[in-house]
Amino acid sequence: MAGASEDDDLAPTSALQHFAFCERQCALIHLERVWTENDLTAEGRIVHERVDLPGLSGRGRIARAVQLRCERLGLAGRADVVEFLPPTELGGREIPFPVEYKRGRTVERLPDRVQLCAQAMALEEMTGVMVPRGALFYHASRRRVAVEFDAELRRETEVLAGRLNAMLTTGVVPRAGLQPKCRRCSLQEACQPTRPDEGNPTTYLADLVRDGGGSNPP
Repeated sequence: MAGASEDDDLAPTSALQHFAFCERQCALIHLERVWTENDLTAEGRIVHERVDLPGLSGRGRIARAVQLRCERLGLAGRADVVEFLPPTELGGREIPFPVEYKRGRTVERLPDRVQLCAQAMALEEMTGVMVPRGALFYHASRRRVAVEFDAELRRETEVLAGRLNAMLTTGVVPRAGLQPKCRRCSLQEACQPTRPDEGNPTTYLADLVRDGGGSNPP
């Protein structure tokens, strides 16, 4: 289960990924402590368990399960892998390159990119070295997808982090609304999403008129 950050005053980076996917899902997990596992979350957990072994490898060039903290975004958490690339100039410092492991096949997902960008911004704050790019590794396809941390993605990450922290501070759980992505959410039963117009008297009456006044009961 994705739980609270080890830094009680900072939100977990995993919550940012949840928030970018669905604000209500994020609130149920990180405010209400609701968690239900399905085959997708179980697969993702196993993938992370295989890589989240703290330590260094490759002569110190690759670090696993790196603890992160970013005061600017109000986030703390852990990076699956951080590779340290050779400096671009003589006498320069190695460049952190975060790699986040994901289950499934290669798919372009904003929540994954935002989570990775937050890791990069945390590494920049911690090391003082600019982190221009990273990668998402999708386990099923065994492929890396390069991610450039451009100005647009950084702005999106900052905005979502601000909204996430505001939600966690107020403790308000967003209302449920049925969307196509609900089909693959493990919390669908606990969330009970409905169509935005479901239960709306005005819409109900309009449906009656459209159907001929409801003279034929179901």
